[in-house]
Amino acid sequence: MIGCIIQARTNSKRLPKKILKIIDDKKNVLECVINQVKHSNKIEKIVIATTKEIEDDIITDISKLNDCDYFRGSEKDVLDRYFNCAKKFNFDVIVRITSDCPLIDPELIDKVLEKFRIGDYDYVTNTFPRTFPKGLDVEVFSFSVLEKMWINAKLPSEREHVTQFILNNNKFKIGNIKHKNNLSHLRWTLDQKEDLEFLKKIISNIETRPILMNYVLKVLNDKPELTSINSGIDPDQGIKKSKEEDKKFLKGNTS
Repeated sequence: MIGCIIQARTNSKRLPKKILKIIDDKKNVLECVINQVKHSNKIEKIVIATTKEIEDDIITDISKLNDCDYFRGSEKDVLDRYFNCAKKFNFDVIVRITSDCPLIDPELIDKVLEKFRIGDYDYVTNTFPRTFPKGLDVEVFSFSVLEKMWINAKLPSEREHVTQFILNNNKFKIGNIKHKNNLSHLRWTLDQKEDLEFLKKIISNIETRPILMNYVLKVLNDKPELTSINSGIDPDQGIKKSKEEDKKFLKGNTS
């Protein structure tokens, strides 16, 4: 079974409860992500993987209201959360999507899945190297690869960012989907208040659902000034913080 696991929690540091922000009529960010993913033609089941913390009870409520299954696991060890979620629902192939990407393109999801299906890959993405806007990130891998990561990943960054172990090791066959133009400078994810302003303005300019990448590009072509709203944000702040945790972890293990 091909399962999409959307990781979600409310305890975000830089923009608290960001996935609960209303950005499309009465829909919050998490609902927008779910609705976008539902338009994939290849995903067979969607599961929202959240934490066991009481503040994330609202995420299970949103999952039920949107006809999605949910799973509750570790807050910090997201890799463990993914593994046990995939195991519970008997997923053979896992699509990883994060809940701060309300413009995730279902057609792009299907392209990544198709490359994984026809190729002999352990992992297929559209971020290695990145040529798509940040916020359209899709990752696909098998349960066996997920299990290898779960068993062998030790660094805090590898436990928090799920697939970082693959990128840290050259033992995996990686496939990548590239855009014909390098759009990696564009930021369509949600992490700061500027991102929220940007996303609201983009979505308000598009009537069709689901929102596809080309629709957003057309808006930006007509209104290029919108890109300046959130262009100054460091795109790697999350992984940089985790790398600092890695240094502390390694220092503690050698002292």
